[in-house]
Amino acid sequence: MKHYSIIPAAILAMALLSGCGNRFLTVENPTAEPIEDYFTTKEHLTEALVAAYDPLEWTDWAMGAYNPLPIMSDIMADQIWPGGSDRNDNHYWHLMAEYSSTPNDCMTGLWTDAYSGVKRCNDVLKYIGWVEDLDRSTAVSYEAQARLLRVYYYSWLWKFWGNVPYYEENLEAPFVSEQFKADDVYEAMMKDLEGVIALNALPMKRPASEYGYMTKAFAYMLYAELAMYQKDNSRLSTAFNYMKEIIDSRSYSLNPDFAAIFSAEGEWCDESIYEISYRSENSARSWGNPIYAGGTVLPRLLGPSGWSDGTPSSAPHDNGWGFCTVASTTYAMYEEGDARRDATCWNAAAVGSYNLRYQDTGFFLEKYVGQTSNAGQIADGDLNYDKNIRIYRYAECLLNAAELAIAGYGSGDAEGWLNLVHSRAGLTDHVAPTLDNVKQERRLEFVGEGKRYWDLIRWGDAAKVLVAGDDPGFTTGGDRGKLAGWKPTAKYLPIPQGEIDATAGTEFPLKQNEGY
Repeated sequence: MKHYSIIPAAILAMALLSGCGNRFLTVENPTAEPIEDYFTTKEHLTEALVAAYDPLEWTDWAMGAYNPLPIMSDIMADQIWPGGSDRNDNHYWHLMAEYSSTPNDCMTGLWTDAYSGVKRCNDVLKYIGWVEDLDRSTAVSYEAQARLLRVYYYSWLWKFWGNVPYYEENLEAPFVSEQFKADDVYEAMMKDLEGVIALNALPMKRPASEYGYMTKAFAYMLYAELAMYQKDNSRLSTAFNYMKEIIDSRSYSLNPDFAAIFSAEGEWCDESIYEISYRSENSARSWGNPIYAGGTVLPRLLGPSGWSDGTPSSAPHDNGWGFCTVASTTYAMYEEGDARRDATCWNAAAVGSYNLRYQDTGFFLEKYVGQTSNAGQIADGDLNYDKNIRIYRYAECLLNAAELAIAGYGSGDAEGWLNLVHSRAGLTDHVAPTLDNVKQERRLEFVGEGKRYWDLIRWGDAAKVLVAGDDPGFTTGGDRGKLAGWKPTAKYLPIPQGEIDATAGTEFPLKQNEGY
C-alpha cells in the first residue's frame, strides 16, 4: 500500500527553524505580514500544524548529524554494530555503542530536532486562539495533535538524556528554562498525554488520505511505552487497557507476510500503527537543504559499500556506506524456518562482493537497506530514498498486552496474543505465556526498529547482556566491538557541551548528567 506524505515542500520551505542550546528562532512566515496577522486563518494554522510534524523527518540527517531514530537506539544494544569505514566514521555512534560518549563528542542533532519540534507544537497551541472562526472540532483535533507530538518529541529527550529542560510555552530571551529531573519530565509528559487522551479528539485509525497524522492508537502506544519503561505501577493497568482497546477495535491486524511489512507495498499496511513517511517522487531534499520534504538517507547508510546497484536481479539491493552491520549472533538467534531471519538479516556476503568495511559481518539490515527505491527524486539521490520508518506496529501492541497481562496488570488472552506473533513468523510450535518468552519474541521481532536497548534497561537486563566484547563473525582485522560494557550511568547520554555552554551564567544553567 503506497504511503502518503503529510509534509508539503512549500510549507517546509516556509517553516525553516534552527536552534542553539535552548534558544530557538521564531518560525518565519512567507509574507511580510506580522505573525500575529498571518496565523489567523484555518489555512495558515494548518500550515503551522504540518510544520510541527516536520522534525519527525529530520532525524536521519539534519543539524549536521546522522541520527536515525531506530538506529540511535539499536547501536547501544546487542544486535547491530555501528560499522562504517572505521571508528572515526560517525565516531559518536561508536562511542554510544560502547557507552563512552563525552559531552564534546556525542549525539547533538536529535537534541535540536526534538526541541525544534517542541517549539513548533507550542506555536500551534498558541495560534489556535488567534483563529476566530475555527470550529470546535478542528480546534480540539489540532490541539490534540500538537500536544501528542510534543509529548513524542519530549520522549526522545527523556529517553536519551533524562534530565532536560521542559516547557509548554515557548521561551523568551534569554531563551533558557528550568532543567527537570528525569522523573519530573516523565510526570509532565504523562499528564500532558493523559490530557490529550481525555480530549477524545483523535480517531483510532486514519483513512489512507490522512496517513501520517496522529491517532488515538499512537497515543495509546506511546502511553504504554513510557509507562513500561518507567516501570510505573500506577499506570500499567491503564496501559494494558489501552492495548486491549486497540486489539478489540479490530482496526489493526498482523500482516501475514513479515517481510512484506518493510516493502514499499507494506507501508501503512493494516499492521502499521504509525510510520514516519518519506517519499522519493519529485523529492528535492538536498545536502544544502536537508530539512526539505522528501526521502531518507537511511537506506544509503545501511547498504554494503561498493555493491553493484540493483543486484542481484532476483532481490535488487543498492550500494551503501557500510554502517550498521548486523551481528552474526543476531542471525544465529533465529530458528531455521523463522521468516524474520532473512527479512531482517540480508546475507550479502553469500550472494555478492563489496568493499569490506569496519565491523563487517557479511550481514546487513534488510528491513531498511537500499532496494532501488529512490526513483523520481530531483535533488540528491543519497537523501531521497522512498522508505518509511516504522515506529509502532500491531505486533508490539500484542506483545505489550501479553507482557502486561503476564505481570498481572490486566486479564486477557496473553497466550493467544504472544502466539499470534510467534506463529506469524512461520513457526509451528506453541510458546507458553511467560515473561522470558515475551522477551525472546521482542528480541526476534524488532531488530533494527529501536526497541531492544530500551527493553534491556526496563527489564533490568542491560548490565548482563550489554558487555564488552567483539563478534565471532567479524571478517576484517581491527574490529574491536564494544570496548566497554553498560553501566547504570550509561542510561543517559551526556548533555552536549554546547548546550551547557549556551546557558552558562543564566538563571537556569544546564547541569551535566551523572558520570560525565
